[in-house]
Amino acid sequence: MKSILMKICRFFCFVLTLPLLTLKIIGLCGMYKRVFPLLAYNITFSYNEKMHELKRELFRNVGRFANTDGTLRLLEIGCGSGANFNFYPYGCTVICTDPNPHFEKYLRLSMDANPHLTYDTFVVARGEDMEAVKDESVDVVVCTLVLCSVSNVLQVLHEVRRILKPGGAFYFLEHVVSDPSSWTYFLQHVLEPLWYYLGDGCMITRATWKDLEAAGFSELHLKHIEASEVTLMIRPHIMGYSIK
Repeated sequence: MKSILMKICRFFCFVLTLPLLTLKIIGLCGMYKRVFPLLAYNITFSYNEKMHELKRELFRNVGRFANTDGTLRLLEIGCGSGANFNFYPYGCTVICTDPNPHFEKYLRLSMDANPHLTYDTFVVARGEDMEAVKDESVDVVVCTLVLCSVSNVLQVLHEVRRILKPGGAFYFLEHVVSDPSSWTYFLQHVLEPLWYYLGDGCMITRATWKDLEAAGFSELHLKHIEASEVTLMIRPHIMGYSIK
């Protein structure tokens, strides 16, 4: 009964989004991509405040993947406005990628606020196709709140493995679908059609841990957490790192 109700409610939510679908088809939703970076930049401060301790825990051992001379090249996929910069170790070189070029303005603000880092370049690219980045050229890849909105998670992870040096690490922090028995799961499936447009392609019903398990890394260190301080729809998270 609950499953049937969920499908009915999701259908009505989908109907409500038909005007947004129409705007997307005729190309007017592209205007939102200019506005979304400003929204994301402001949301970053609230999210980081609520997730500060978890992010510190996530990135606490990034330095172990530095080279023998102490250098560390780190690439962030979907860097957005640079929400993770203050968690990266002193002196590491950061390469930024994002498919939305309008993030660069806000990215520069975060760069100025984090002079402990060295910045290499900003590459406008989808996570599924980072051909501008050479094979086995970085020590660490970071991806937070990004795999929810890519078109092909496994292809992104394939690219991660390609650009990582042998023994390099991929760090992730992603919201995922809740347990099927929960009301959060119910609401995620009902509201996802609307959330997709408001979140610039964000999908809130992905079981991303399954993709990580299938990606072919030599080690996977992953744990499920409840981010109790954030919006109910995205409280279920996974975090951790995998090693090539």
